[in-house]
Amino acid sequence: MVAKSEIKFIKSLQQKKNRMEHGLFVAEGVKMVQDLLDSGLKVHSVYATEADLYTGTTGEVSLLSAADLRRMSSLKNPNKGLAVFYMRTGDNPGYEGFSVVLDDIQDPGNLGTIIRLCDWFGVDQLVCSRETVDCYNPKVLQATMGSIARVKISYTDLGAYLSSANCPVYGSYMSATPVYSAAMPKEGILVMGNEAHGISEKVKQYLTHKVSIPAQEGSGAESLNVATATAILLYEMRRP
Repeated sequence: MVAKSEIKFIKSLQQKKNRMEHGLFVAEGVKMVQDLLDSGLKVHSVYATEADLYTGTTGEVSLLSAADLRRMSSLKNPNKGLAVFYMRTGDNPGYEGFSVVLDDIQDPGNLGTIIRLCDWFGVDQLVCSRETVDCYNPKVLQATMGSIARVKISYTDLGAYLSSANCPVYGSYMSATPVYSAAMPKEGILVMGNEAHGISEKVKQYLTHKVSIPAQEGSGAESLNVATATAILLYEMRRP
């Protein structure tokens, strides 16, 4: 049986201030927990409604009832278990390969989808401004579908990071060189801006190239969702 104090503690990790204080976050669902276990991320505790639900656990799995899982969970329909992991230590982001930079992304669903896109397109580093939504937010984690286990995510001052870049830095704009006709590098940085305001003035100065996704003639759409735009740009940039 799981103690009430454990349930209360795990529920408290739904709040960013508590996650940051303890350096812990909660992952839910069989696949996500298994992906994180397979990634080698340090485990704090693991809970399941069934024995032998997960493989490769380094510690004891605590069995609990479906009712207790519902009390712990941030989901309306919890999926058999959850686990508490230690956050990755904040290594300084590098410049090798291809990276995506996010300038103040606020929507958890957008961030989670972009993490999943990075995983899909082989971008193993995502660099976020300090104002970008927390990647350990429960809604972000669910949107990643487990991809957070395979993408290195850093939060840093973007001005300091981009000012030292010695590679092409691309920024997404409404009106710029169409991405289809731009020469895309094998190594570089793609900057995506805030949902409402785009790329900030402090970041614009570090861009070396601006690219756009042209709308079809006659389209009445004002703009693309930032995650959708990221998908299109990454496809073009990673295309052989």
